[in-house]
Amino acid sequence: MSVDIESLSAKELTALINEAKKRKTTLSKRKPITQARKRVMQAAKSEGYTIAELFGAGGAAAAEPRARASAPRKARKTTGKVAPKYRNPENANETWTGRGRQPRWLTAFTDAGRNRDEFLINPEA
Repeated sequence: MSVDIESLSAKELTALINEAKKRKTTLSKRKPITQARKRVMQAAKSEGYTIAELFGAGGAAAAEPRARASAPRKARKTTGKVAPKYRNPENANETWTGRGRQPRWLTAFTDAGRNRDEFLINPEA
């Protein structure tokens, strides 16, 4: 909600301030969300239900953020080293696997009109 307070009259501004004060009072009277969440979970448990049964999987995740956040993360799958596919004819130390961004030396050759396949290390494979 965005209100342009520059365009409000004094009467409208006073009304807005009063509404904001009422809302602030209402919010300050509420108990912390953790207490409310705990009471809801206890009520569900006392009736023999879980939060997931009552509210679905999204409700369970929202009701127990700490349990979900502390779960171990899956490790990323690492791939092995890839053999180089292309070699710079002017500098044999410069190679490229064909993955990721094309190196500058190969870009310079292809911009000059040469074909990338000319730089393959093993063209038969």
